[in-house]
Amino acid sequence: MADVRLRPPVGPSGAPMAGSAAAGPSLLRRLHALVLRIDAATPADRDRAIDVLRALSAIGVVLGHWLVTAVTLRADGHLMGDSPLRHMPALTPVSWVLQPLAVFFFVGGRVAARGYATAGAGRPHYGPWLVRRMRRLLRPVGTLLFLWMLVVLGLAVAGVAHETISTLLKLVVSPLWFLLVFLVLTAASPLVQRAPGRIAVVACAVVAVLDLAHFAGGGVDWVETVRNVNVLAGWLVPYCLGAVWAAGGFARRRHAVALLVTGVLATAALIVWGGYPASMVGVPGTAMSNLNPVSLAAVTFGLAQCGAALLLCGPLRRLVGQRRPGVVGHSPGHVAGDARGHAPGRAPGGQRSATPGQFAWAAVALMNLSVITIFLWHQTAMLSATAITLALTGPHSGLHTAPDTPGWVLARLLWVPVFALLLVGLCKAFQHVEGDARGGRNKVL
Repeated sequence: MADVRLRPPVGPSGAPMAGSAAAGPSLLRRLHALVLRIDAATPADRDRAIDVLRALSAIGVVLGHWLVTAVTLRADGHLMGDSPLRHMPALTPVSWVLQPLAVFFFVGGRVAARGYATAGAGRPHYGPWLVRRMRRLLRPVGTLLFLWMLVVLGLAVAGVAHETISTLLKLVVSPLWFLLVFLVLTAASPLVQRAPGRIAVVACAVVAVLDLAHFAGGGVDWVETVRNVNVLAGWLVPYCLGAVWAAGGFARRRHAVALLVTGVLATAALIVWGGYPASMVGVPGTAMSNLNPVSLAAVTFGLAQCGAALLLCGPLRRLVGQRRPGVVGHSPGHVAGDARGHAPGRAPGGQRSATPGQFAWAAVALMNLSVITIFLWHQTAMLSATAITLALTGPHSGLHTAPDTPGWVLARLLWVPVFALLLVGLCKAFQHVEGDARGGRNKVL
């Protein structure tokens, strides 16, 4: 997308307007103009629902980590990780909402399949295509790891206990498994496209067999080691379903309903009768996790999520002002265009005021330009608030205390806006890294 640079309002003499009376309306006009330009710059054939699903997935991951991950100040002065789910099992349904990884892989599989199929005018060159996609992920990751290496060195020199350093580093690095898996699946996209439905069935069977070995073997070490294969096999299922979607599958509503109903019933059966935990995220101290490695219950839950995502596409398109379905044929970082086919960079029909749907789309488009940055730095935002407040004012409820009471939950919710503000600052500082990894395109602000 073209660089949007809006000029300040000027008076009759050509000088910039001043005064508080003009400041409010002027800012509002500029905001509407920016939103209209983003809307008009969206390609007519872009399916905006894909971008909304990706944005919602990112928000779910961020809020999930902020709400179900705790850092507790122990009596010996060390910071240790904890989870409110361990102390308050009644909060388990929260994990069903704030664990949207299957949707991310589902959308990623569709976008990768479309992108690979259209690369090189139907004759894709695998190497350059893969290098471009990997560069978008690896360069921002490298920046994060380099800066945290400096932080760790600084903490060590300052004499901070290694238990605290280990806790902080684990919370920052542990989410990166997601990007590693996504890179592997992206590299396998040409293979996946040959028979995505069959590969999804085989991957699901692999997870089921290894889970059966887990229950039959009673946690034998070598079985648990082999079960790590599920980290790839489990997320390969929604990724393959995304490729099926890209090829024209799930065209009818009944397909989405079948995925949703089958996934919900299978997940409920596995939890009630199969011995699987109800939480869809890991809980410290439990004998089994649905995510580490991926379990059959997480796979069936992902099927339900994929079905729900398909059913939501229509309402999501209407929410962001798309009046007819589009076809995804552009890179996921490309800020999208007007569904009515207007020329990029121009407000349609001389429109002066943006609609709520256009505002919603502008927010989604801007978020998608920094989605990797948001994912990489959201834990740093939370930990920055934790460390800074502890150093300046001492421990606070919801930030350094044990997550074992409803009061902690309420306090944590009050801290979330602080985390969000810090994340916005980190995104402003590092979003250029993600933009440079895309080749410097799609500059909006």
